[in-house]
Amino acid sequence: MKRIVFGLLLLSLLCGCAKDKTAVKAFDPAGMDLSVRPGDDFYKYVNGNWQKNNPIPPAYSEWGSFSILFDENFQKLKTIMEEAAADTQAVAGSNSQKIGDFYASGMDTNKINAEGVSGLQEEIDLIAKIRTAKDARAVVARLHQYGINPLFNIFKEQDPLKSEMVTVWLYQGGYGLPDRDYYVQNDGRSQEIRAAYQKHLVRMFELMGESPEAAQKSMQTVMKIETDLAKSAMTNIEERDPKATCNRMNIAGLQKIAKGYDWPVYFQTIGLSQIDTFNVAQPKFFAQVGKMIAKVKPEEWQTYLKWHLIHATASKLDTNFVNENFAFYGKFLNGTPELLPRWKRVLNSTSNSLDEVVGQIYVDKYFPPEAKTRALELVENLKLAFGERIKNLDWMSPETKEKALAKLGTFAVKIGYPDKWQDFSGLEISRDSYVRNTLNADRFKFARDMAKVGKPVDRTEWFIPPQMVNAFYNPPLNEIVFPAAILQPPFFNFEADDAINYGGIGMVIGHEMTHGFDDQGRQYDKDGNLQDWWTKADEEEFNKRAEVLIQQFNQFVPVDTFHVNGKLTLGENIADLGGMLIAYDALQKALEGKKIKPIDGFTPQQRFFLSQAQIWHENARDEYIKLLVKTDPHSPAQFRVNGPVSNIEVFYTAFNIQPTDSLYIAPENRAKIW
Repeated sequence: MKRIVFGLLLLSLLCGCAKDKTAVKAFDPAGMDLSVRPGDDFYKYVNGNWQKNNPIPPAYSEWGSFSILFDENFQKLKTIMEEAAADTQAVAGSNSQKIGDFYASGMDTNKINAEGVSGLQEEIDLIAKIRTAKDARAVVARLHQYGINPLFNIFKEQDPLKSEMVTVWLYQGGYGLPDRDYYVQNDGRSQEIRAAYQKHLVRMFELMGESPEAAQKSMQTVMKIETDLAKSAMTNIEERDPKATCNRMNIAGLQKIAKGYDWPVYFQTIGLSQIDTFNVAQPKFFAQVGKMIAKVKPEEWQTYLKWHLIHATASKLDTNFVNENFAFYGKFLNGTPELLPRWKRVLNSTSNSLDEVVGQIYVDKYFPPEAKTRALELVENLKLAFGERIKNLDWMSPETKEKALAKLGTFAVKIGYPDKWQDFSGLEISRDSYVRNTLNADRFKFARDMAKVGKPVDRTEWFIPPQMVNAFYNPPLNEIVFPAAILQPPFFNFEADDAINYGGIGMVIGHEMTHGFDDQGRQYDKDGNLQDWWTKADEEEFNKRAEVLIQQFNQFVPVDTFHVNGKLTLGENIADLGGMLIAYDALQKALEGKKIKPIDGFTPQQRFFLSQAQIWHENARDEYIKLLVKTDPHSPAQFRVNGPVSNIEVFYTAFNIQPTDSLYIAPENRAKIW
């Protein structure tokens, strides 16, 4: 699967339309808590006062650098949306017409409340007519085309062994809880979540018009089907092994392991009648799907599929559905007291459905072409620093080093926005129905994706739009991507000193680069193929060194008795550690021959680490943290700071860390990978 990683990056640069740079301090000492020793808790030392003075807004589960930038971006997108919605005379089919009509349809609460679920009536009627397994399969295929994923997920992606070609991936899924473990584990939190989910299911079926007794029975049906699916699914740690999820086969091979499913008809229904080979990520899971399609009764399929239709569209339906959906997924699972204002929710939906349509206008307004040039220069500086680190590794053989350097040298870099935009001219959007606009957009994009299957990969294609606040490394394309929305303060400040920028922007660039060489990314070669290019001895040494990081992070406890999962978070932890080291090396190159005076009493070396810690400042609700440590491959914010620095020798020197300090790790026990 494409792995989009949480990033914080890059630049404001020359963007005259960004917020006033004078209002953004390069580093604000007022956020520090100097009562904490840097060697005991560097995260609190840097961010303690910021945390005290920045409570979490009621509509958020966490509040920090990332969410603040995300929230600021709302204001820019709001201008785009409201201007488009006000233009009722926009040319039919134009970007402005699509954006304006989509946004207006979502803001018309009176119409949405009056409509209820009638916008889904065609699908509801189709589900009600299920009488056989064949009927159920047909509905599953129909829902998949709308981006709704009962039973399993399907998406186009690169062939893991032929990265130059687009193929189809079949992937486990089909349940409403955020992780399969919540169905099968019996720890206190899992039981609590299952109980709350069951109550949520009952309430949702009641909103669909069922009696309390019927809703109770429907809940039991859904739980039985979803639990049976979850029992056959890989754990999120097992999913981290790219080789385990690489299972290329043809229809005959899939039919053999999932006998009960008519796969030729399924593929034909979704527009892939000529498909040759594809990837089945979890064969055991699909064997279970094959057994269940005939075993589950038609009326049970009706219940299960109706649930997934409503579950996927609840946030686009009337107020009762919106509130109940939020009560479970927002309040209970994430601990968020209040819904986001409607305009923000509709804005998100519009931006997601019309991604590059909105992106074109966003770039024109808020991101000048000159920004790309400066960003690419910064990336090149980090590539040089990373190359030097690879050359100087004392544990890697010359043979593997040569291939690692070749991979680094072929990194593709995407900055800001695509060179060519996706064509949305065939998508029809109106002000008639918010939920239908959403489904129509999803079906349009699904059909576009399926049309690419079996064809050469378009390496210019972007997988997230420029207005999305994110950054990621994509192993099959061997590329790092930084959309325009994240290329602004506080992560890069054009007027800041080098130490601050390398600690912020530099660390995140290095983080994304290191993903190409983490426990997953290192298994892909320079062309993006899943292929062994390491010597056996080097692979064993890498795993030995990675195990040190796993054990370190297993000891971290962010809330109550909930530990960080060192295996689940390994890739991100490797990237954080590598990113910091690479950025620090690049800073030293930038400082060569310069006499830099301390700023605010801190040396450049100290300011580098202060900057790195500052970009992770955050407050988070306990429920949200509990969910993250179970499902998120990223460690909680404080450990993304304290974990890496405790392994970096120059940090010890910069802040005079002593063996008596809490963060101190003896040199022989520190993690040393990249």
